[in-house]
Amino acid sequence: MTGSKKPAFRMLLLIATPKLVNKGVELFKEGDVPIQHVFHAQGTASSEIMDMLGLGGVEKNVLMSMMPKPFADKMLKSLQKKLHLGMPNSGIAFTIPMSSGSAQMVKMIEALQTGEEQKLSERDETEMAESEFSMIMAIVNQGFSEEVMDAAKPVGATGGTVFHSRRVGNEEKLKFWGISVQPEREVVLILAKKEDKLNIMQAIGRKCGVNSKAQGIVLSLPVDGTAGMD
Repeated sequence: MTGSKKPAFRMLLLIATPKLVNKGVELFKEGDVPIQHVFHAQGTASSEIMDMLGLGGVEKNVLMSMMPKPFADKMLKSLQKKLHLGMPNSGIAFTIPMSSGSAQMVKMIEALQTGEEQKLSERDETEMAESEFSMIMAIVNQGFSEEVMDAAKPVGATGGTVFHSRRVGNEEKLKFWGISVQPEREVVLILAKKEDKLNIMQAIGRKCGVNSKAQGIVLSLPVDGTAGMD
């Protein structure tokens, strides 16, 4: 690769019922997608949103994989069609741009596309248009996911997905910065429209920031493709 041109890779996430995620896994296998990860999660949306998109307070799974952009675009359409995303009790899928990856992972991803698709997928990252949606990620102490959503909903968030995690890190560095974070953490994912992103992040930061009992951090990633959000 030369100049600023590089292959366009995407992380594709499907958030849906366990049954639909299992079907998504099979679709990925049929497409010879080499790397897949499944996380157990729970929806947080109100009953109205749950009825509309299937993102409510029921068990959810998150399926994540990496692939070239042209392949990801096709997979989003396939998921939309075969899983009926956007219908009641279904889910959503979206893609997030990736800037880099390990050499072995890149080779596996590149193997998913033809030579012509590889040429088409090379583009200048600086020319990427601003996306309509962003994925907001709030990482808080266990038990504070509801407070995150209480802060986010009044300023535009319609729902979120929660999964549990465990912090690993440098204890000495945390103590140096005066931070003492409990190891059990919750991760809240919120898909937000770009005009609501800043207000949502600021609201979460005020209520659940690093200096609160939640000791949360908030970040966002651009989303450049969606299924089930129309």
